[in-house]
Amino acid sequence: MQTFTRPRVVVSRCIEFDHCRWNGDMIRNEVVQRMKEHVEFVPVCAESEIGLGVPREPVRLVEENDEIRLVQHETDRDVTKMMTTFAASFLDELGEVDGFLLKSRSPSCGTRGVKIYRSMEGGASRGTTAGLFAQAVLSRYPDLPVEDEGRLRNRRIREHFLVRLFTLARFRAARDRREMHALAEFHARNKLLLMAYSQKELQTLGRVVANPEKRPVEEVMETYEALLRAALERPPRAASRINVLFHSLGYFKDRLSPEEKAFFLETVEQYRRDEVALCPNLTILRSWIVRFGIDYLADQTFFSPLPPGLMEVPPDLSQDQRDYWKDERGGRRS
Repeated sequence: MQTFTRPRVVVSRCIEFDHCRWNGDMIRNEVVQRMKEHVEFVPVCAESEIGLGVPREPVRLVEENDEIRLVQHETDRDVTKMMTTFAASFLDELGEVDGFLLKSRSPSCGTRGVKIYRSMEGGASRGTTAGLFAQAVLSRYPDLPVEDEGRLRNRRIREHFLVRLFTLARFRAARDRREMHALAEFHARNKLLLMAYSQKELQTLGRVVANPEKRPVEEVMETYEALLRAALERPPRAASRINVLFHSLGYFKDRLSPEEKAFFLETVEQYRRDEVALCPNLTILRSWIVRFGIDYLADQTFFSPLPPGLMEVPPDLSQDQRDYWKDERGGRRS
């Protein structure tokens, strides 16, 4: 049975961990509930950590003298310096993590879409940005998965976020062994997954693993990690995934009946037309992997990149009917 390294993920404490929102609420989130079994969470509430109580007067981002300040507008209290100081200190002491899951639209933790007000009195906003704590996270970790719980309502964003988390956690476990064999093993098991993300990056990573210059293992691991994070940054395109499906089909094509091939090709075409998700194609291939005992494919994370409990996540939900995936990809799908 495949084992999964537990990703270490910083999470806003108000999401399923504590009643620490400004009004004393806690955010319920089914995805985070399911993640708890498989993830090492590091909960943090930035606003509580800087001494703001629960409940407390809400904060907002306000533009003042061409600077964006974090203020409790009802009391005129400016907590900008307190928040930036805490963020730097927290991240300095954090240690290694695989990603962040923060509270959406929060003036402290929102990863995007946080309103910037023109004055303490509120009124019309002049645009949006990330919250102050989130800005420190995004600046410090530009190549790690950072999401908010609102966007995880979208299946494609959710899957991309989780796959990045677990892939980076698997690499961290391989890197900590400090052996070239461990890196070669990681690369071999993730070859089809990486092919789905970027065939060009897959080839580049393969050359790093080959290590023709005989560089020290620590140096090779560092280079590989930077390239791996870059390769996983953009979600895979449907065409790239279909390429992997056909590549996998090649292992079975001489053992299948014409009817089996036709059935599989039809499911691929349905995926191409965006009529079904990728899962039916993977299920068919997994059944053939078991049937024909193809050990190489059985070891590929492409077919099961996540623990089963996270594959069975709820359907797309959106409190405001926004298509988050379209916002992210400009209309292109995975």
